[in-house]
Amino acid sequence: MSTYVYGITAGSHPALPDGMGGVGDPAQEVRVIKEGDLAAVVSDAPEGLRPKRRDLLAHQNVLAETGAGGPVLPMRFGSVSPDDAAVAGVLAERGDHFKERLRALAGKVEYNVKATHDEEAVLHRVMSENPEVRALTEANRAAGGGGYDDRLRLGEMVVAAVKNREAEDAAEIQQALEPAAAAVSAGPESTGWLANLSFLVDRESAETFIATVEEVRKGHPHLDLRVHGPLPPYSFVEPGPSEPAEPAETDN
Repeated sequence: MSTYVYGITAGSHPALPDGMGGVGDPAQEVRVIKEGDLAAVVSDAPEGLRPKRRDLLAHQNVLAETGAGGPVLPMRFGSVSPDDAAVAGVLAERGDHFKERLRALAGKVEYNVKATHDEEAVLHRVMSENPEVRALTEANRAAGGGGYDDRLRLGEMVVAAVKNREAEDAAEIQQALEPAAAAVSAGPESTGWLANLSFLVDRESAETFIATVEEVRKGHPHLDLRVHGPLPPYSFVEPGPSEPAEPAETDN
């Protein structure tokens, strides 16, 4: 049977509670695979695993319980290895790397920051910052809406100006928040977000980071900033002894 991997810890990590359940229905019992100075927190991998709410929460709960006892390198939901031996083999092969990551991530959490534009507010800002857009808008208004070519040109100018504003805002967000974090990782581009950034933050500095986010929010009223965290530092763990399962839509 395939092995589901939750995370990697030091071999000296405190023992987990007996009979702790993980993903699956019924819940698969969590166990530990030790190899040298490292250990992997695992369970059997259920057949046909999909990201249902119950299993997502089970994955998070195992990591939370493990993290309470010390540093853990979290694997993303759906990380599966062919068997226990394969997990142990990668722990042995990449032991130095995993130990370095455990040291680097000790006492740190992840905050994910996503940003979008408030449509009305950003259009107002584009108008105020771009004299050419403003002039053409006023000319079209004076001409009763303007001709087709004028309207088309105005639309193209506005789209270009908004895209430029998106790039500038994304850079400003990262520049403002990066000094309050130990590291930053850009997430995959996705429709609707002008910025998708993950920040590695010392637990003791979390309040300072959140306060900095609030300063950015106040200074950029045309932005909608969303912060998720504290999270396990998923974005700062390089690929480990497992491969994610095929992506699937979340089921309720």
